[in-house]
Amino acid sequence: MAKKKSKTRTKARAAAKPARKTTAKKPVKKPVKKTAKKPARKPAVNPLFAPMKGAERRDVGHVRLEVGRAGAARVKRMIYPVGFRWSVDMKPTVGTDLCMHAHVGFLAHGEIHIEYADGCIVEHKAPQVIAIDPGHDGWVVGKEPVVLIEFDFERETVERMGMPGTHRHD
Repeated sequence: MAKKKSKTRTKARAAAKPARKTTAKKPVKKPVKKTAKKPARKPAVNPLFAPMKGAERRDVGHVRLEVGRAGAARVKRMIYPVGFRWSVDMKPTVGTDLCMHAHVGFLAHGEIHIEYADGCIVEHKAPQVIAIDPGHDGWVVGKEPVVLIEFDFERETVERMGMPGTHRHD
């Protein structure tokens, strides 16, 4: 009888414990959270080409010109498009054979070549500080627009910047 009792107890204990599984555990799949799609972001605008806050804007001979005042001077950003040439794009608007303005500033983007009346050609490539004497033609080189940040005193630029009135070789 004792043996029967212990078998009954063993069976009872076995029934109380869950059977152990010998198979490998299956990976548990986590539920995927569904979120609303975010609207596509516009690519950031390069600040060299973004509208200049507080500046007067106009387009002259295919050149985008933005002008702001800084004390007695003007700060200008000029964007010359690919293919621009002063003698083709500006000459009809201005009415002179050559550009008679002095340009002093920082060439921030692109490459431009300047040709003076004496045939001298000067190549400027960003980044570069530039000083261009009056009496020149100029054109954009390559497949990038030119961005020039210029400082001037309107008609007094040559005098106030201490520049020669025309190009010369010293």
